[in-house]
Amino acid sequence: MAKNTLEMTRQEWLEERTRGIGGSDASIILGLNKYRTPFELWLEKTGQTNVEESQAEAAYFGNLLEEVVAKEFEIRSGKKVRRNNFMMQHPEYNFITANIDRKVVGEDAILECKTASAYLSKDWESEEIPAPYLVQVQHYLGVMDYKKAYIAVLIGGQRFVWKEIERDEELIQMIFDAEVHFWNHHVLGDVPPVLDGSSAAEKFLKERYAESEEGKTVDLAFEYKEKLDNLLELKQNIKQLQELAKQTENELKHELKEAETGFVKNYQVDWKPVTQNRVDNKLLKSKYPDVYESVLKQSTSRRFNVKEIG
Repeated sequence: MAKNTLEMTRQEWLEERTRGIGGSDASIILGLNKYRTPFELWLEKTGQTNVEESQAEAAYFGNLLEEVVAKEFEIRSGKKVRRNNFMMQHPEYNFITANIDRKVVGEDAILECKTASAYLSKDWESEEIPAPYLVQVQHYLGVMDYKKAYIAVLIGGQRFVWKEIERDEELIQMIFDAEVHFWNHHVLGDVPPVLDGSSAAEKFLKERYAESEEGKTVDLAFEYKEKLDNLLELKQNIKQLQELAKQTENELKHELKEAETGFVKNYQVDWKPVTQNRVDNKLLKSKYPDVYESVLKQSTSRRFNVKEIG
């Protein structure tokens, strides 16, 4: 099965992707994506958050440069590619979809076009494909039932790399098993994945449990004793590391003295003046109490705190 994407607006296309699991979701579900977590993906797929503008912008410019990467691949590989203006669906699981960049003419193969920052150049120095891209491509091969894929990457706008990827049946099955579980258990079952340290998880908890029952107490499960021990230890370690970092910063500032910039090998250190305009609340309250009261905004939130009591 397939859905025509040719006449979809960019927003319609982005929204359509939230109604199923696409190739770019595979690495998130498998915990291989360093930018997004399964919990954040669950919020998106269950309609509890919108597609972030940063993601929309990334998709937009990715589409613009896709043609450039595809053309360069044709020149360097000698192969021909063409667009596939359909969102393909898995024959058994219609919520598993594939929106491939290009079909390679004359082969049961696809082309995945990527752009990468120059900071990620090292990821492409070996013959290995970065794990998030590998599982994305294998996801597509599984949906399309193709034997091979090519991935072409424009790195930092000045370096071009393309590689061939063979179908990995075992990996494809692993990907689909994880995606089916995520969709059926978490999305349809409305069971959130394990909470993580993301800002999305923090926002979810803040909104879901915005109000407390005054005076209510609960007995925590015994397993949380170890978690609390670990939490306090982590906080102590963080405090010590922050103090060490601040000490190093102070040493560098002392070395710079009146200079604004310093250099050592591949590092540049800046200590420059920055001017900011802020409202002096204390002065405003004392000189213009009526104005202060008129712009005062009260907010209530729940403060989290841990302390040892014995």
